[in-house]
Amino acid sequence: MSMEKNVGGTDRQIRTLLGGLAGAVSLAILANVISLPALLSPVFGVIALMMLGTAATGSCGMYTLVGMDTCSMDSKAR
Repeated sequence: MSMEKNVGGTDRQIRTLLGGLAGAVSLAILANVISLPALLSPVFGVIALMMLGTAATGSCGMYTLVGMDTCSMDSKAR
């Protein structure tokens, strides 16, 4: 079952940036570089995986549920 693409180019770039940042924060917590509770590391890790996964596939399940599509925004900007 494949999902229809509903994540546009700008949205994908933002998701990639935020996913990378969340992943770095997760690893920094594990390495005790950032002094936050260790419980937050997997939370940031899951956020990173979700953001990077939706950026890579171009599909967001939440967007499907609420009827959003940022692909159409890319074509309007041109």
